[in-house]
Amino acid sequence: MKCYTPSDLGQMDKFYRANFVNSLSGVKSANLVGTKGRNGIENLAIVSSVFHIGANPPLMGVLMRPHTVPRDSLQNMKETGLFTLNHVNSSIAQAAHQTSARYPEDESEFSATGLTPFYSHEFKAPYVQESHLRIGLEVQDIQKLDINQTELVIGQIVEVFVDENIVSTTGYLDIEAIDTIGVTGLDSYHKIQRIAQYEYAKA
Repeated sequence: MKCYTPSDLGQMDKFYRANFVNSLSGVKSANLVGTKGRNGIENLAIVSSVFHIGANPPLMGVLMRPHTVPRDSLQNMKETGLFTLNHVNSSIAQAAHQTSARYPEDESEFSATGLTPFYSHEFKAPYVQESHLRIGLEVQDIQKLDINQTELVIGQIVEVFVDENIVSTTGYLDIEAIDTIGVTGLDSYHKIQRIAQYEYAKA
């Protein structure tokens, strides 16, 4: 087993290093962030940095790359205060990955990839119709991390669309049943298979 040192990391090609380090945390969630700009253009971007912050109030965090180049999703979040998170499934994996391409500001990733925007009656940001788990969030806080200029967006959940048949009596969501997939590195997608479900651990 090789030990990679800071020197080894520093000598890596930029893309190689990004893929290597991005893979170290293992399988992450694959979500599409849906936003709509003040100009009316819908934006869609795949992210693998979504995480749970708290259940009461129900908060989720998304870590966005530095705003050193145009980041339409982040800009829309800041301007409108709304965004959606949409689980990626195997049938839309390729289209979801394609949203990471740099399209012109006036071109919607929905149109470019063939994915379908869906709106609820109460929420102004677009969901992905082909997603089997959709979450609507209102921005509560945005924090820039001084260490690398990434921006942490904290949103409060205001809507959740999911088939109630996958919600257990304990509130657990069987995401395997709706074909939610994960991602490693920058471009590798994985099926999720549950190996066990244990009782609440006590000492």
